Amino acid sequence: MNWTNTLFEVIDMRSFSNLWFWIALAVVWSSVSHWVLGVPYDMVQRARKNGGQAEIDLHDMVRINVNRLLYIGQVSGLVLLTTLSFLLTSLGILAFFYDVEIAQALFLLAFPMTLVGGLSLSTAKVIARDQPEGDALYARLTKHRVITQFIGMLSIFVTAMFGMYQNLAVGPGF
Repeated sequence: MNWTNTLFEVIDMRSFSNLWFWIALAVVWSSVSHWVLGVPYDMVQRARKNGGQAEIDLHDMVRINVNRLLYIGQVSGLVLLTTLSFLLTSLGILAFFYDVEIAQALFLLAFPMTLVGGLSLSTAKVIARDQPEGDALYARLTKHRVITQFIGMLSIFVTAMFGMYQNLAVGPGF
């Protein structure tokens, strides 16, 4: 018996029928919707509710993370964009032209995350340009979170529908 047969018997490589894929999908979108521009959303709620030091802390965290995102975008943005485009295109070709299920699963995880990454960079630019304070900052971060959650819900829906189709079309035994 060779090692690949053993590996495929022990680990189910059909991603959409694997419970761990769905757990990973839920954890990824839960984490992404909780961390708004690298700031935990409960910090936004606490600053809105209590003000004072919590508000100062929020402004500092937002300033630090906005500057970090903009610096990364300016210094290595072109290299990251090129690399990400290559990887997503490669995954897309493997997934939908060659019908590789693990590539389909990874593409359905990675592509929406690039949309969230672009949204984060865009929001960071707006915050750096406008320098919002207080309620304006809370509204901007909340808007970013709602859009991220919408992308997440749409992504989970599309992934679930595609995964169910794959499970029904492929069936047991590959």
